[in-house]
Amino acid sequence: MSNSIFRKDGTAQGVAKQRLIESLAKPDNRIIYDPYAKHFVLGASIIKLLGHKFSVWLGDKFVTGMHEHLISRTRFIDDLIEKVASIDIEQYVILGAGYDSRAHRLKLPSKLKIFEVDQPEVQKRKLSRLPDKTTNKENVTYISIDFNNQSLKEQLLNAGFNQSKSTIYTLEGVSQYITKEAFNSTLKELAVLNQNSNSKIFISYVNKLLKDDPKACFGSGYPNPEKAVNFIKNTSAKVGEPWISFYSAKEIEDLLSQNNFTVIENKTLADLNSKYFTPVGRTIPENHVFKLEHFVIAESKT
Repeated sequence: MSNSIFRKDGTAQGVAKQRLIESLAKPDNRIIYDPYAKHFVLGASIIKLLGHKFSVWLGDKFVTGMHEHLISRTRFIDDLIEKVASIDIEQYVILGAGYDSRAHRLKLPSKLKIFEVDQPEVQKRKLSRLPDKTTNKENVTYISIDFNNQSLKEQLLNAGFNQSKSTIYTLEGVSQYITKEAFNSTLKELAVLNQNSNSKIFISYVNKLLKDDPKACFGSGYPNPEKAVNFIKNTSAKVGEPWISFYSAKEIEDLLSQNNFTVIENKTLADLNSKYFTPVGRTIPENHVFKLEHFVIAESKT
């Protein structure tokens, strides 16, 4: 596996920032709630003073719809984890966990064994910032990996991962930052781990049309999609996490199939608008829809 995976925390902070902003909305108006996000965001106290509406408005001045996109991704995965954990999944592996807080803020069964995988420096920062009284902290196994010298499969097995138990893997907001070879290598290791159990995986990917037809990655009438794409890519590069890999739906389907997974859902914010935002009176207008990243759920082939 490439040692470039999960090497920084710039984007992890960025996503945590959006969770913090959303958590400031009124309870009957918000999509997700994360009481832990504030511990990982620089300037959290200022964001809390600015409040939800102003912070979202300010973000739209840079990239319209980015906040709603990231929050819909968060909620989509939240719903998935709570659903499968209540039915038949026994283990949860969070790859590139960053400042993920699902182990602590979701209502998960005590029998669910959770593994968080990331580089040592990121996990060290996370653990140093988590409050002592964090919910369900004892049920999380933290796996630090040196990707130059260690195998994901071996580290998971050494940490108590059980190959015979059904597992959900999440790889959120990672595929665009790593090479296609590294991504495929990760999936191959999961396929080996998963060969004796029924499991599921969530991945997100950036549509390859972003390079050739940016307008296709946004809602009709979206203001200056090329500018939005350039801003996102340049900002990511500046924090040391450039976007380098893009995919079509067919590429993702084939890649997962080669590694014994079958795609069962492929969604974007455009699909989730009516499900999450309309019920709380926040329907996103078409010209604000940001849909360049796709959310995929796949399950192991039987």
